[in-house]
Amino acid sequence: MKDTVTLWTRQDKRILEVLESKGRFIMDSAHIEEKQMDIAQYYLKLYNWFSDKASSHVERPSDVKYPIWCSISEEYMLRKTEDTVVLKLEVPRKNVIYFNGGRWDMVLNHMYIPRDEEDDRAFKLELKNRGITNSFTLVDGPNANFYPDLKRKIIASWDRVFEIEDWNDIFTLQANIWEIPSEWILEIEK
Repeated sequence: MKDTVTLWTRQDKRILEVLESKGRFIMDSAHIEEKQMDIAQYYLKLYNWFSDKASSHVERPSDVKYPIWCSISEEYMLRKTEDTVVLKLEVPRKNVIYFNGGRWDMVLNHMYIPRDEEDDRAFKLELKNRGITNSFTLVDGPNANFYPDLKRKIIASWDRVFEIEDWNDIFTLQANIWEIPSEWILEIEK
């Protein structure tokens, strides 16, 4: 197995100035706030959770707060749009945080990530037995304070975002990195 992997990331074109002046790009809250605008605080809370958990899988440099989203597949990568660039990277395997993108979507929607179908049925039955029709409100909504046990259970299930069952599923398997040093860049699509 190679010691490096090829990844792609689409970033604002201003990344090139940062790479030129600093030789390295790292993500910060300003980038996220600019991109997510009105819902930035919602995303930042979840990115903070992700960053804390991801740092137990791949060591995070001390000056880095948030990871950089990448694609493992040229076929499914984010394509270049106006005012962006796409970087093709060659990254040391030990620096890659792999995760399940479908499960990350569940985190974004404050959903429970079941271990398996039986666990999913059991959780849905538990909600039904307690008269809960919308689990989204249990984490950060009006019901969060009324069901702290369910809130903890949902958030604890999110750790499963890092469990990879199918390493060949290039649509679901995603990757993050903590930084982009200039020397990792193979190509830049401007």
